[in-house]
Amino acid sequence: MIPRVGHAPRADRRYRTRPGTYAILPLGNRVLLTVQTGDPVDVQLPGGGVDPGESPVQALHREVLEETGWRIARPRRLGAFRRFAFMPEYDLWAEKLCHVYVARPVRPVAAPTEADHRTLVLTPREAATILGNEGDRRFLRSWFGL
Repeated sequence: MIPRVGHAPRADRRYRTRPGTYAILPLGNRVLLTVQTGDPVDVQLPGGGVDPGESPVQALHREVLEETGWRIARPRRLGAFRRFAFMPEYDLWAEKLCHVYVARPVRPVAAPTEADHRTLVLTPREAATILGNEGDRRFLRSWFGL
């Protein structure tokens, strides 16, 4: 069974399963993250939804590029978690099935193309305190031995 983090599902809501892929991107002694600058501001592991016909690894490469402007190499799956959340950009209550990878950031090739995303580089300890959801924090702390 895939562990749940965060709030239990609400009985008065119908949730749609939304698979996604996310990456821990070690960059020297720091980690590459994305900031969604909406209201509220949310610091995240780069990644997002898997589109129909797309593999999780293809989605990971696409999402990291869109959100950070970086190319990545050698993604390796670490595990998964699920969480229940409202996704205002889609007006959707979702059971997010989050597959977490670690990958090597190769180089920046462009600015982020996601309009409300900015790239952020922090120490792992700083990132572990500021990431917006417990699942991301757990995987990051485990990977960096925090």
